[in-house]
Amino acid sequence: MNNIKESPLFWPAHIKGKTLFVLDETLIPRKIYYVKVRNTKEAMKVIRDMKTRAFGQFLVVLNTFLLELERGKLLTREALVKKMEETAQALNSSRPTFPFSEVTSVVIGWAQKAMTENLDLIPFVTKNIHGYLEGIRFRRLERVRKIAKLIQDGDSILTHCNVSGELAMAAKICGQQKKKVRFFATETRPYLQGTKLTCWELKKMGADVTLVADNAIGSLMADGLVNKVIVGSDRSCANGDFANKIGTYQIAVLAKEFEIPFYVLTQPSNKIACGDDITIEIRDEKELLTFERKAIIKAKVKGFYPGFDVVPHDLITETVAIDAR
Repeated sequence: MNNIKESPLFWPAHIKGKTLFVLDETLIPRKIYYVKVRNTKEAMKVIRDMKTRAFGQFLVVLNTFLLELERGKLLTREALVKKMEETAQALNSSRPTFPFSEVTSVVIGWAQKAMTENLDLIPFVTKNIHGYLEGIRFRRLERVRKIAKLIQDGDSILTHCNVSGELAMAAKICGQQKKKVRFFATETRPYLQGTKLTCWELKKMGADVTLVADNAIGSLMADGLVNKVIVGSDRSCANGDFANKIGTYQIAVLAKEFEIPFYVLTQPSNKIACGDDITIEIRDEKELLTFERKAIIKAKVKGFYPGFDVVPHDLITETVAIDAR
């Protein structure tokens, strides 16, 4: 794995000094630019404005605590814990579908442990956050290997909002192993992440990738052009249901109809029982009715844009999981 260059999307946020630099994925492929984040308010804006996607947002959440710990060096221990709890509440509220609370609760638990056991709070929590991040990186690299092993010579793979970096890096491994693999990436409207990000990073890793319209999936499968589907996920349930970018559910239904294996890259969780319990985020209708800040249609019509849909577990062939704990 060490000889594989990581995709910029694999680890799209990092701290340097007292500033968090977050890759602005909305500007790719036009340019590579990192947004500067210095506090919780700016972190919430990056998350809400979708400057980075699911995994990048988790990195923002974890690193925001590091920023606040640095900023809180002059606070009392009690005041610092209160500040961290306020930070957790703010981050948890930034996007309802995302399970940020599963991560923020862990960080707050470390802070409370430091208080209870009279430990030096800032170095204790800081060390644990860095260890947590290192563990996530290791497990993600392991999953890249699993994905590459899952992909066979001659496969033709459809993807829709996959986990940042991982599929592209797995494609690189497959190329090094002389596997001939073809990828179809959906547009992933309305942000066009499939067009701007998925195609870009797969091509950057030397993969054979073709862009297809979101509504071409049925035709693609009926014509036998796809033999596997690999998607990412934003939230998973105890029973195996998961939520992902809107449009994933219909792909899963079609894959079942055409007997095409459907794989999901996910993080196991038992915090919610089933898909019915997932809160689906309804995004601002302007995101659907405008493109690059310009109106798509002059007529006054309403827009309805649920950011995610839920895929029942019985439509999944196999989960390729990573335990971030």
